[in-house]
Amino acid sequence: MQMTRWRNGGLAVLVLVTLTGAATPTSAQTPMPAAAAELRAPRVAVTKHRGVFNGQALRYTATVTETFLDDAAGKPSAAATTIAYVRDGVKARVKRPVMFLFNGGPGASSSPLHMSALGPYRRTPGAPGDRNGGGWVENSASPLDAVDLVFIDPVGTGFSRPFPGADPKAFYSTSGDAQAVAAVIRAWLKANSREASPRYLAGESYGTTRAATIVRLATDLPFDGVLLVAMVGDTPGREMPYVASLPTMAAGAWHHRKIDRAGRTVDEVYAEAVQFARTDYVSALIQGASLPAAERRRIAERMSALVGLPADLIEEKKLRLSKNDWMFNVLKDQGLRTGLLDVTVTAPLEPGQDGAIDDPALGVVPKRAPGAPAAPPPNPAAIGPVPSPVVGRYLTEVLKYPSRDAYYGVNFSVNAAWTHERGAAIEGLGQATRENPKLRLFWAAGYYDLTTPAYAGRYTLDQAGVPAGQLTAAYFAGPHGVYDGEANLARFSAAVRAFVNP
Repeated sequence: MQMTRWRNGGLAVLVLVTLTGAATPTSAQTPMPAAAAELRAPRVAVTKHRGVFNGQALRYTATVTETFLDDAAGKPSAAATTIAYVRDGVKARVKRPVMFLFNGGPGASSSPLHMSALGPYRRTPGAPGDRNGGGWVENSASPLDAVDLVFIDPVGTGFSRPFPGADPKAFYSTSGDAQAVAAVIRAWLKANSREASPRYLAGESYGTTRAATIVRLATDLPFDGVLLVAMVGDTPGREMPYVASLPTMAAGAWHHRKIDRAGRTVDEVYAEAVQFARTDYVSALIQGASLPAAERRRIAERMSALVGLPADLIEEKKLRLSKNDWMFNVLKDQGLRTGLLDVTVTAPLEPGQDGAIDDPALGVVPKRAPGAPAAPPPNPAAIGPVPSPVVGRYLTEVLKYPSRDAYYGVNFSVNAAWTHERGAAIEGLGQATRENPKLRLFWAAGYYDLTTPAYAGRYTLDQAGVPAGQLTAAYFAGPHGVYDGEANLARFSAAVRAFVNP
């Protein structure tokens, strides 16, 4: 895959709305099928809105557009969609920061950061377990007062698609994906004359790997700051995977009241577990079979008081508790298991669970009917794309984007096809901060996230050598999506606003 062409002549669609936010098209055109990609311009929808964010009433322009990505022969092979929100009436546009945001997966759209966190509208939930229900309301916490926002849906997610007959393999790898997203960012900056604006990169989950890889590969595309939400940590070896997960298990045990809180907050329990993990615990693991029996028992009992599992079970596991060990045992007496993305979520404990794609916090595997025989969870390829109809309706009804496709919130077919390349992405980001003292990092982690545990992130950033003065760290009593809940969202949005306006 080479460079990207962004075709801004002959717009396929131009839509304007009144300032009430009720969309009224001034012109429209039936969207052309992707097979006709070479015969049409990228689809574009432009709408005008107003809202109140951080107490400021403002007007803004929303632009949803495609960027065509060319293959090595210069032929369009895919379209990537961006959803941009730009504040109107800004006199010195060149000085206004712009942030490019995406989620992870791989195979996830930008919808969590877009419509659960920072966009000008938030999704409202439907009935429990109903992925298709709900609607949207204005998000007064959006930092649009301070920074323009450009959400990017990588190829295979959202409305972004490979074109018929094109091989998407080039987009489904660590470096290919990063190069494609970097090309989309270059195209947006050029098309909007924002090359000189302060720019920020924000990624969640696998998106943190994508962001770090973009910084490493796209050296012609400097950023003022990188935001890492639920960062994918690098904890290799025989000890660190267990050390990194233990503080999150302690936070989960605190939440489920499986330990004696003794008047402590979750912050205090987490900090206590971190101190134990990086001292007595890691020392015990390093000693292995040479650890004296009495000391092994002492460590097991200390772990039990922190994570809520019996000391005998912990000893049986040789002090090495896997994520499944904890998830499937901490609430076993209630016939329950916890989630992985969010350990506060529970579901029935059933035979055959693998602790990954059947995560009840993910919600993509249907519940087993009462009396149904146990069966292993489906693999990602069997699940395929999972639509997010509410997000799709918001984009087509409010922002007037002309697509009849399903909006893919997450696409497990992309995930199954992904080529993960070797390399510690955050190490490269750490090197970039040392080489450029002006490059700042923001890291947000949730205490209840066992997928990308908070201490795994802290350890990774420490080992990457990120200078302390260039790192802003924020912990939340929340899950993988650290902004979950009104209090967390308010704190998260305020922290993002402060980061881009130091």
